[in-house]
Amino acid sequence: MGNKIKRRAFLNKIGLGCAHVGAVSFLSGMTNMGLLQAAASANRSWVTSSPVNGNYKALVCILLSGGNDSYNMLIPKDNDSYNDYAASRTNLAIAQEELLAINPLNTSGGKEYGLHPSMPKIKSLFESEKLSFVANIGSLVRPTSMSDYLATIDLPLGLYSHSDQKAHWQTSIPDERNALGWGGRLADLLSSNNNNQDISMNISLDGLNLFQRGNDILPYTASTSANGSVLLNGASNTGFYQTLKRETIDDILEQSYSNALEQAYAGVLSDSKSKSVEFDAAIASGTPITTVFDEEDSFQKQLKMAARIMAARNILNVCNQTFFIQLGGFDAHDNNLIEHSDLLQRLDNGLDNFRLALEELGIENNVTTFTMSDFGRKLVSNGDGSDHAWGGNALVMGGAVPGKHLIGDYPELYLGSPLDTGGGRLIPTTSTDEFYAELALWFGASESDLSYILPNLSNFWIPGQGYTPLGFTV
Repeated sequence: MGNKIKRRAFLNKIGLGCAHVGAVSFLSGMTNMGLLQAAASANRSWVTSSPVNGNYKALVCILLSGGNDSYNMLIPKDNDSYNDYAASRTNLAIAQEELLAINPLNTSGGKEYGLHPSMPKIKSLFESEKLSFVANIGSLVRPTSMSDYLATIDLPLGLYSHSDQKAHWQTSIPDERNALGWGGRLADLLSSNNNNQDISMNISLDGLNLFQRGNDILPYTASTSANGSVLLNGASNTGFYQTLKRETIDDILEQSYSNALEQAYAGVLSDSKSKSVEFDAAIASGTPITTVFDEEDSFQKQLKMAARIMAARNILNVCNQTFFIQLGGFDAHDNNLIEHSDLLQRLDNGLDNFRLALEELGIENNVTTFTMSDFGRKLVSNGDGSDHAWGGNALVMGGAVPGKHLIGDYPELYLGSPLDTGGGRLIPTTSTDEFYAELALWFGASESDLSYILPNLSNFWIPGQGYTPLGFTV
């Protein structure tokens, strides 16, 4: 050849440039697949050499991005409480007769509750003791009273800010802005439970996220299409041109380079490419799932791929996994009643299909699914929606929880209550630390691990007292 072709230009010419594979997902997926380090692990006797159903455990985090208006998700239904709710919410209130009545096992004093009418399947899951709600939960540095709030004592940084509060829910360290995710710190301690150290314990179905980012462990970004692995363009094609292309790339990666960084980078990419192919093959060989998911719904596609990856757990040879899934669109400043109803319907259908798939695989008690959101929303209407607030309600489904419960304290919803910082912005009474500690203990963390996973937990609960922070770990 008369002219030398630069390597980047050559890769683009043969169809392997970043424009062809998607720079973010390819680099995240490929390099994170191969850049894993074994993390220190406490002695956990339930781990064996084979990840059979009895010891496999997965946490599935669903981010309801934008700030779920969760006091229109879980609503007081008895007359006195409903009247307070309706007076606060005015034109945003859901009609009392439309609420889907639920019957929690742990309520008293004549209190009654209902769900948004778009959630009939979640109602059924609740009533069949497969799902519970966590009431008035939010990011807290320590227990906070109204006087603390007015004196701005130990408040979360950037309170009411989307970016800050979304980060605080994922890190559970609301007094820092550069913290790692609590799921990442959990993986730092427990990832060595997995016999296969080439596959990250943390798998994201929605790109990069903070929740799964640890000191040693990074999330592997999986695709929701094909078999989940982000492969080189044409990797599964056996035609002459695509085969030649792959062989050429392999030759480039297998060359010896005089520059140490070039050699290391080539080694990482070569190893990562191999591991991505192995991951792809494992998912393709996993137990088939017959549950029908809506392929037009991006949320359900994420849930389906998570279930398919779990179906390959024995092939992947893993005991612990976390998954990150996102359902966006909850920034409801206007058109709230219609848009929120549509989103809750998507959540309702998706969670029910996911539960059916887990039951099909026989691991419904081995998987705990929970929601988080930026924050709750103000009770008062801004005309057609509601603005940023603080405390809200979450849900949790599966193995970690006693179903059909309201966990924590559901607040009074009248304006000017002792928790109302203005306009129905409620101070949380349950911290993310307490909730996440329960999930971490179920997942396999020891009480002594919790100070690393959740550094602020000691502000709410001290280990060694014979009970867990919220009392629901089973």
